[in-house]
Amino acid sequence: MDDNIKPVTLRTFQRMKETGEKITMLTAYDYASAKYIDESGVDSILVGDSVGMTVLGYDTTLKVTIDDMLTFTRAVVNGVKRSFVIADMPFLSYHISKEQTTLNAGRLIQAGAKAVKLEGASDFIIDGIKHLSQSGINVVGHLGFTPQYINTIGGYFIQGKSYENTIKLLQAAKKLEDNGAFAIVLEMVPEESAKFISENLNIPTIGIGAGKYCDGQVLVIDDILGKYPGNLPKFVKQYTNLQEIMKNAISQYNQEVKQGLFPENNHAFNLCAEEREKLEYSCNK
Repeated sequence: MDDNIKPVTLRTFQRMKETGEKITMLTAYDYASAKYIDESGVDSILVGDSVGMTVLGYDTTLKVTIDDMLTFTRAVVNGVKRSFVIADMPFLSYHISKEQTTLNAGRLIQAGAKAVKLEGASDFIIDGIKHLSQSGINVVGHLGFTPQYINTIGGYFIQGKSYENTIKLLQAAKKLEDNGAFAIVLEMVPEESAKFISENLNIPTIGIGAGKYCDGQVLVIDDILGKYPGNLPKFVKQYTNLQEIMKNAISQYNQEVKQGLFPENNHAFNLCAEEREKLEYSCNK
């Protein structure tokens, strides 16, 4: 990537909203993936608490801690020169007090993130977002299906499936906008509802399972690369199948070691002739 390319900033997001240029975002958790995403020109990387399922093997995001997020945020930041890095605030890291919210958000910013993302729009969450914004911490909101509320929602259900619920989502989005959020993720929302919300906000919307009319799109890199095992959600497009590639490579390695085919001579380090002769002499004594 050209070192002269300017990093993506909040102004970039707002300009893209105003001009209609689509915002690209991928969720990633490691240095190598972040480096590839960054060099490919993707605008933003979300260090998602979905790391709980994709990397740590949990069944939900609820087990992810702030220390987990700090580790993965640092890894991603180390691979980035241009992309705008956003870190998820995990479950219970912003639900107890404004002081705790600010402390945890500040730790993620100190780890290198340019912004944090919070789910929901309760009065407490709105107050926390306002406080973070006034403290100089950039905030992304998250509405629609909110994974950290899975036990309350009761499952993976589409949100905003009626006129009334769409209006409620818009009202919540307006509160987020008015209290300092510079962008909002809309997850698993009907396309028409997401379009209506996007058109009535001054800040950009980033869709995941929310159709093509949002101001940008986000998917998990493990999903688009076909790396994550299990069924993909309806809204994911898989661009390659790393599962098969990885399984084939691992199987071939296993067979070659068992059969004595690996390592070959060019994979080994060797003593010089003089030192080898000493060893051979010693063995023959």
